[in-house]
Amino acid sequence: MELRATVALVTGSSEGIGRAIAEALTNEGSRVTITGRRENAVRGTAEELGLDWIVGDVGNEEDAVHTVNSVIEKHGRLDILVNNAGYGLFKPLVDTTFEELQGVFSTNVFGPFLMAREAARQFIKQGGGEMINISSTSGLKGSAGRTAYGSSKFALRGMTECWRDELRRHNVRVMLVNPSEVMTNFAEKAGVEREISDNKLRPREIADAIIGALKVDGRAFIPEFSVFATNPF
Repeated sequence: MELRATVALVTGSSEGIGRAIAEALTNEGSRVTITGRRENAVRGTAEELGLDWIVGDVGNEEDAVHTVNSVIEKHGRLDILVNNAGYGLFKPLVDTTFEELQGVFSTNVFGPFLMAREAARQFIKQGGGEMINISSTSGLKGSAGRTAYGSSKFALRGMTECWRDELRRHNVRVMLVNPSEVMTNFAEKAGVEREISDNKLRPREIADAIIGALKVDGRAFIPEFSVFATNPF
């Protein structure tokens, strides 16, 4: 598709992968709105990149509805939704509380659901749209200590498959992206130490891959793809 003059909404986009995606779309001529829960961070990124911004929690239904509706009211349409908002929690099963599991699912599962539902209503109405869900390679294979995070990404993958089957007849392309380890502060926020390496992925690689997938002619699409570092060792 031609990205110039499209209207895009990217969640969780004040930093990291979300910011890189928003910047890449802007460089392609898309009119981008970014969202996040921390007003100072969202406003700062928006001002730096020259973007529209909305503060909100994707896991809050009122915020999600308001965010999507605000973009549509301003531009008259919505062409691209990138569900990027999410966070990690890495603990053994026996140490994970129910409240912690609920918190991860609120952002990583319920958030994409709410945003996708509101965007899909507009996509169906206008006869097309692009939905990009940012998952993780943790959603492809379970591993120790990832009960909350891994299962949330498995759930997102399952929802994506349902939405893809349901919406493709409306000319809506629903794609799932599984980044491997990316050098952001994601792990640090989750309380996990990791070695910094120039050989590992940067947010830019994920953004570039998404731009490439979006540019595929509308008669075709890439349902799902993973992005790994060539030689992270």
